[in-house]
Amino acid sequence: MRLARVRTVEGSIGVAVLSEDGSASLLDLSGSESISSLADLLHSADPRAAVQRLVEAGTTELAAGGYSCLAPIDSQEVWAAGVTYKRSQVARMEESESAATHYDKVYTADRPELFLKATPHRVAGPGDPVRVRADSDWTVPEPEFVLVISPDLRLVGYTIGNDVSARDIEGENPLYLPQAKCYRDAAGLGPCVLLADGALDRPGTEIAIEIQRAGETVFDGTTNLDRMARTFEDLVGWLSRENVFPDGVVLMTGTGIVPPDEFTLEDGDTVSISVTGIGNLTNPVVKDPA
Repeated sequence: MRLARVRTVEGSIGVAVLSEDGSASLLDLSGSESISSLADLLHSADPRAAVQRLVEAGTTELAAGGYSCLAPIDSQEVWAAGVTYKRSQVARMEESESAATHYDKVYTADRPELFLKATPHRVAGPGDPVRVRADSDWTVPEPEFVLVISPDLRLVGYTIGNDVSARDIEGENPLYLPQAKCYRDAAGLGPCVLLADGALDRPGTEIAIEIQRAGETVFDGTTNLDRMARTFEDLVGWLSRENVFPDGVVLMTGTGIVPPDEFTLEDGDTVSISVTGIGNLTNPVVKDPA
C-alpha cells in the first residue's frame, strides 16, 4: 500500500492511497480526532489498519493527472547514512585523498556514518527543483532507499531519496561535510511512502537513476538493495542512540550508484530515480550563477 501527500487540481492538500494505474483514493480525515496528516497515519499503532478503516468510510477518487504528489513528510528531520555500499566507499576515498583511510574504516566499523541531511523546508518533492550550490563545480545526485521511522522508532515505510552532494567541497576537507550535504533544496523525497509489511525483498529491490540533459541521457545506473552492507535495524539503532524524534524521522540509507568523476550536475538537468514497489522521483536541477 502506497500513501502520498497530494495536492488536488483545486489546490487542497490531503492524503491519498495511490493505485497502480495512476489514480488515487483521497482519504477523508475530517471525522478523525487522532489522524489529520500523513504523519499521524504513519505513526499510528497500525498504519495499514488505520488506512483500511478510512477507505471503508469512503474516499474521493482522483483520476491520474487530477493531483500531484508532495514530499511525503510533515515536520520530520531527514538524516542520512554514508558509506553503506562498497561503491560509495571507493568514491568517497577518491574524492578526498587526505581522508581516504577514514572512509575505508567507517565501511567496516560498527558505528556508521550518520548526519543530519535536511529539515522539511530544505526538501524538494516530486517535480520540485533540487539545487547545485553556486560555489560547487562538482555536484552529483545520490539515489537512495529511504526509511520512514515513527517517534517510537518503528520502521513504518519506505520512500525514495536524492541526497544531492557537493563532492568537491567535501573532498577539499571532510569538515566541510555539512556544507556539502545540507543546504536549500539539497534533498529530494517522494513520491509516496510504501507501507512496511513484513520482511522486504532486498534482493528483488532495484534502485535506478537516469540523468537527462537537453533531452539526452548523460548518465544512468542501477544497483540492488542487497548490496548494502548494513541492515536497516543496525542503522536505526545507531541513529536512535542519545537521540529522540518526537515527530518521527526519515533516514536515507546511502548510495550504491556514483557517476564518473568527470560528471557534474548542471542547471537544467533532470534527475529521475526509481525504486521497485515505490515508483519514480523526478526533479529538475537548478544552479544559480556564482
